[in-house]
Amino acid sequence: MANTDDKPALKITLEDLAKVTVPQEAIRISGGAAAGAARQYGNISTPAAEQVVVDEGKSNIFLQGWFYLGAAGALGALLAWAICEPGFVDALDQRRWGNVIMMPLVLTLMCLGFGIAESLVERSFQKAAWRGLLVLPLGVVFGFVFDFIANIVYNIALSVCFELGVQTHKNPAVWIARGFAWMVFGVAGGIVYGLVDRSSTKVRYGILGGIIGAGLGGMIFDPIAMATHRGSPSRAVGFGLLGLATGVAMGIVESALKDRWLYVAAGPLAGKQFILYKPVTVIGSAQQSDIYLFKDTSVQAQHASIELRGAQTFLHAIGQVFVSGQPARNRALSTGDLIQIGRYSFHFRERQRNR
Repeated sequence: MANTDDKPALKITLEDLAKVTVPQEAIRISGGAAAGAARQYGNISTPAAEQVVVDEGKSNIFLQGWFYLGAAGALGALLAWAICEPGFVDALDQRRWGNVIMMPLVLTLMCLGFGIAESLVERSFQKAAWRGLLVLPLGVVFGFVFDFIANIVYNIALSVCFELGVQTHKNPAVWIARGFAWMVFGVAGGIVYGLVDRSSTKVRYGILGGIIGAGLGGMIFDPIAMATHRGSPSRAVGFGLLGLATGVAMGIVESALKDRWLYVAAGPLAGKQFILYKPVTVIGSAQQSDIYLFKDTSVQAQHASIELRGAQTFLHAIGQVFVSGQPARNRALSTGDLIQIGRYSFHFRERQRNR
C-alpha cells in the first residue's frame, strides 16, 4: 500500500545505532529483579551480586523461640493432665495415683517439650530423638524432687499467710503463695532445658524464664478454679497456662539477654535466630550439628564453625563460605557481617558493649 503520509519515512542506519549510548543508571535499574519474579536464595559462586539480602522471615512466628517453647510447654502439661486426671480425686483425705504423679509428670512432659521443640523446628529429628532420651530420665528425677520441694515452699508460704490473718483461698495472698511454689517447677524446667544443650548460659536463662512464667501461672491457678467451680477444668487450664507461660517466658528471656547470635535472613529457616551459647558452634548438613542446614547438597557435614574467644568471635570455614561477599577461611566477625553458606544467609549480630 502506498504511504499516504506527507512526511518522509524515518530511516536508521547501522552508523546511527553505533552512536547510541545507554546511561549507567538505566543499566543498574534494568539489572534488578523484575517485579513479581520468583524468589531466589542465591548462589555462593557469585556472592558479590547477592549482597542485598531481603529478609524473608520477619513474619514467621513459628520460628520464634517464645512461640515454639510456649506451645511445647502447654502441650506437654496438657498431655500430663489428660493422663493423670482419671486417677485424680479432689478430696483432701484421699489420694490416688493421679494425685501422686500429676505434678511430676507435668514437669517431665513440659521438659520433654522444651528439650525437643527447637530440634523439631530445625527439622533435626535425630537430634530431637536424642534430646528426648536425655530429657525423660532427667524430667522424672527432677519432677519428684522438685515436687517435694514445691510442696514445702507452698506449705511455708501458706503458714505465713495464715499467720497474717488470711483465712480463705479467695485471698490474693494465697494465690501468690502458690505462685512461689510453682516457681520451683520453673527452676527445674530451666535446668533441664539448659542441660540437654550442655550450656550453663542456657541454664541461667532457662531458670530465669521458668521462674517468671511458672510464677505467673501459679498465681492465676486459684482464680481459674474459682471461675470454673470445678477441679478438673481448673487443673487443665491451670497446667496448660503453666506450660505456656513458662515456655514463653524462657523464650523471651533468652532472646532479651542474648549476647551474640546469627539471624537467618535467607533459606528454609529464614526468620530464625541461633543464639551462640557454646564456645564452638558447628554448622553443617549433619543433623547432629548445632546449626543444621538441610536441603542443600553444597553444604558439607561439618561445613564451618564459630568460635567465641573472649569478646571476639571467629569463623572457621571448611567448605565454601563468603563473609560480606568475600571468600573466608578464618576470619574475625563483626556485627552486621553477612555470612553466606549455600543458599543460606546469616546476619551476625552482637550486643553493643560499653567501651
